[in-house]
Amino acid sequence: MHPNKVDRTRLRALTDLPNIGPACARDLQLLGIHTPAQLVGRNPFEMYEALCEKTSTRHDPCVIDVFMSVTRFMAGEEPRAWWDYTPERKQHLAQG
Repeated sequence: MHPNKVDRTRLRALTDLPNIGPACARDLQLLGIHTPAQLVGRNPFEMYEALCEKTSTRHDPCVIDVFMSVTRFMAGEEPRAWWDYTPERKQHLAQG
């Protein structure tokens, strides 16, 4: 869902989250995440690695940005576009 349309009081499905459409919802389900509440406390980098391992595919690193957007949102931050997290992801990966 587009971040501007997210309503924190109406989070029932994964697609109610910012930046999550049907394809990303399926990716989250592959990780055993079926409700928005299950994202609380999750590490987006670990989620990405687990997704790549489960699918035997190296996914676009922008998936990390999407995972960052939803884990941060579920931690209480305002909804933001996934690309707002790209510089932070690049910095994190460059460090480590």
